[in-house]
Amino acid sequence: MGVFDKLGRAFGVSKAMDIGEYMESAEMEDVDVLHEPADMYVMPVTIQTEGDVALIEEELSKGNIILLNVDELNKRPNTRNAIVARLKNHVAKINGDIGQISEAKLLLTPKKVKIIKRKKSAK
Repeated sequence: MGVFDKLGRAFGVSKAMDIGEYMESAEMEDVDVLHEPADMYVMPVTIQTEGDVALIEEELSKGNIILLNVDELNKRPNTRNAIVARLKNHVAKINGDIGQISEAKLLLTPKKVKIIKRKKSAK
């Protein structure tokens, strides 16, 4: 009996299901088997429509940090500006923060987490 067979049995996987398939399944999506639960998570999110803003606001309200990919929105500057303005208002309302990492990436933080936006010089 191999290690993966033992792991599969420990997680309730039948012999017919591959452990790789199980780890990628929906029920394992939010489970981190190597670590205990954290107080907050860093979540990568790719935003494509204004409908995705509700998910981001919800995760920020849960105390998670969002690494936001806006590359798709950069093709539509008016939509991007409207969404970023809405997110700025939300993080201000919850006492969070927002900062631009690159042209395609933004960092959004929940309450009581601030971003230092100026670089410190190395001495």
